[in-house]
Amino acid sequence: MEKLNNQERSQLKKILTERDKALREDIRREISLQSEYADVASEVPDTGDLAFANLSIDLGNAAVTRDLHELRAIGHALKRLDNGSYGECISCGYEIPFKRLMAIPTAERCAPCQKNFERTYHQEGMRGMSL
Repeated sequence: MEKLNNQERSQLKKILTERDKALREDIRREISLQSEYADVASEVPDTGDLAFANLSIDLGNAAVTRDLHELRAIGHALKRLDNGSYGECISCGYEIPFKRLMAIPTAERCAPCQKNFERTYHQEGMRGMSL
């Protein structure tokens, strides 16, 4: 497989940078909304309003957590771009196809290695569960 060319690297870096900016704006907006919901919850006009405010805060926390995970993945991808290892599978060392990186710019593994990783990780996560 061929390594990424400079145009592909630039295109992917632009995508990652734009997504980073959008996520940071989303997180700021979500934190601001949580503040407003906390104000509603503190007024406690009735239990329905309180329940809605608490649910909104919980959903907002989940959204921020999801966004922070993606933001970290973007940071790792940008570091790999800077050090020259971007596009190289961390499991097998082969190049990750450009099409895969366009679909998932934060991909650390080629599709076969990712499938194997997910199968292994899922099985480990299931061991402690009873059916």
